[in-house]
Amino acid sequence: MNIHPIVAGNWKMHKTRNEGVSFVSKIKNRVLDKVEARVIFCPPFTALFSIVEAIEGSSLSVGAQNVYFESQGAFTGEISVEMLKPEGVEYVIIGHSERRRIFGESDSLINKKIHAVLGGGLIPIFCIGEKLEDRKANRTTDVLKIQIESGLEGLGAVDPTKIIVAYEPVWAIGASEAASVEQISEAHASVKSILAGMFRDDGNDVPLLYGGSVNEKNAAELIQTKGVDGFLAGGASLNEDSFCSIIEQVSNFYKR
Repeated sequence: MNIHPIVAGNWKMHKTRNEGVSFVSKIKNRVLDKVEARVIFCPPFTALFSIVEAIEGSSLSVGAQNVYFESQGAFTGEISVEMLKPEGVEYVIIGHSERRRIFGESDSLINKKIHAVLGGGLIPIFCIGEKLEDRKANRTTDVLKIQIESGLEGLGAVDPTKIIVAYEPVWAIGASEAASVEQISEAHASVKSILAGMFRDDGNDVPLLYGGSVNEKNAAELIQTKGVDGFLAGGASLNEDSFCSIIEQVSNFYKR
C-alpha cells in the first residue's frame, strides 16, 4: 500500500482559540498545495471546532487530543466521538504517555477508546512507548507488544487507512535529544512485526509515526529512517517556522 507521510502536531495545553486560529491560518498559507505530507492539527478542545472552520477547503485535518468511550451519560468533563465527528474532527490521539502517566489511563481503557473511535468513524492515533527503565532493562519490545496487543484487543482486522500508530519513547518526549536512528529503526521494526503478526499484511501497512523531541534540525534525518512514516510532534508544532520546516522536510525526504 502506498502510504502518504504524516505530520501531526499535538499542541497539548497550549494556545487559546484565537491564537490557534491565527496560527493555523498562517500555516495554511505557507504550506497549501506545496507539500505531500498529510498535516493534522491536534489543538485543545476549546479551539477544536474553530480550527476546523479555519482549514475548510484545504487538505489539512484536525484531531482531538482525547475522547471518552461512551456516547453520552453522566461523565462530567468528558467528550464523545458522537460530539466530535459532526463538527469535522477526523482524528483522535489515544494512549499518549501523559494520559497514561498523569491521568492513570490503563491499557484496558485505551482499548475501549480505540473501539469507540473506530466504531464512530474517526481515526485513532494510537500512542505507544517504553519508559527509560524499560529500555535500560532491554524490555522495549516486551512493553510495546503488551501495549499494542492490549490496545487493539478485540479487533479482528484493521484497515490501514483508518488507524495510525505513533511510537513515542517516554524518555525522549520533551528531552534535549530524540531517540537515535538505530533505536527508532529497531523499535519501529518491532512494532511492524507485532502488527503483522496480528493483522498480516494490513498490519504491516499501518502508518507508523515517531514522536519524541522531533524538531526542524533532526526531521530530515529521522524521516529517512526505515519504518518511519511521519511524526507526532509536540513542542515543535507550536512554532510556525519549525512546524513548516518539519512538514517540508517530511515531504521532501520521506521514502517508503
